Amino acid sequence: MLHILGTATLGFVTFFWIVTTIDIARGVLSVPSVQDAEPLQDSDCPFVSILFAGRDEAQKLPEALPTFLALDYPRYEVIAADDRSQDDTGSILKNAAQKDARLKVVHIASLPPGWLGKPHALQQAYEQSNGEWLVFTDADVHFEPDLLRRAIALAKKHHWEHLTLFGAPKTFTFGEKLIMTFFGLAFLMGTRPWAANNPRSRGYTGVGAFQMVRRSAYEKMGTHKRLAMEVIDDMKLGKLAKDAGILSGVAKAGNAVSVHWHAGLGNTIRGTTKNFFAASQFKISLTIAQVLGLLLVFVFPLVALPFVHGWARLLAALSFGLPILLGVGVALEFKTTVIYALTLPIGAVIFTWMLARSAIITLWQGGIVWRGTFYPLEELKRGIV
Repeated sequence: MLHILGTATLGFVTFFWIVTTIDIARGVLSVPSVQDAEPLQDSDCPFVSILFAGRDEAQKLPEALPTFLALDYPRYEVIAADDRSQDDTGSILKNAAQKDARLKVVHIASLPPGWLGKPHALQQAYEQSNGEWLVFTDADVHFEPDLLRRAIALAKKHHWEHLTLFGAPKTFTFGEKLIMTFFGLAFLMGTRPWAANNPRSRGYTGVGAFQMVRRSAYEKMGTHKRLAMEVIDDMKLGKLAKDAGILSGVAKAGNAVSVHWHAGLGNTIRGTTKNFFAASQFKISLTIAQVLGLLLVFVFPLVALPFVHGWARLLAALSFGLPILLGVGVALEFKTTVIYALTLPIGAVIFTWMLARSAIITLWQGGIVWRGTFYPLEELKRGIV
């Protein structure tokens, strides 16, 4: 009986991976690249506002900010919201603004009730902006000079009013490469981002590194006031676009948008504490299902492989090998060594711990701590979009 149950489970996992592999392969191949878009001529370039919120970013801002101010684009401004920083972020921005009139700085001294720090800061930045198009990014992201010309051209080509770009994560340590390879595949599986390109689909996506939206569309969506208490505000900005009937799209940026997310595996685990349970809508049942599901499809085949025979061993090999093929694709896209595709089972174990850890800490604290402020769980639940 145990043999039959194991074989049936492996058969289910194999079927899952066959369907998933086909879906991801077709989906990823359908996503365009900004490199395929012909850069706009000066006369065709609308005015753009680049908006970001930073709190205590003195370590990363000096490298990222110059890339925002060195774009090969004729008409743009950068609005930086200094969100209650305790380090030298404010002085760095002030000095940069004195040297470049395109940079405007909004200094935020306090946070009003009913707001998370980041959405509030982005709202304040928007209110000081003038662009026909708005680009939301983060204080540690790097842009290449021709990014805006190509991104606007791509949006115009597809008639998109909201565009999310997937960039390249900068990874340096073994742990960073391992977890980002897994995270890349898990993101594709969990969000199916290419669905956002289909106007008939309810699928949506959004990332913090680069989201561009036409100003009129952003105002139709309700601005960041709709995301005031939404922890995963970047993803939910994409949802607001779809809910408002706005044409939304995703594309690949490659190295044109890059970011070093967290330094080291430990910081990556700690840095996602506030996010992962929020992405599960603060539902324990959903977190448990995600943990068990990931262990089933990524870890179980490898564990079972030495103990099964015949058809069961073939199924175990297939259900272990197919995600490895997908992992190779992720590694190539991330410009890292394909050997990291073999670490997916390890990545799954770490990732499930990150999910569980986020839920445990959030429940234990009764909320999350973000940017130096504590937010009660019940208030966060009411703010879910």
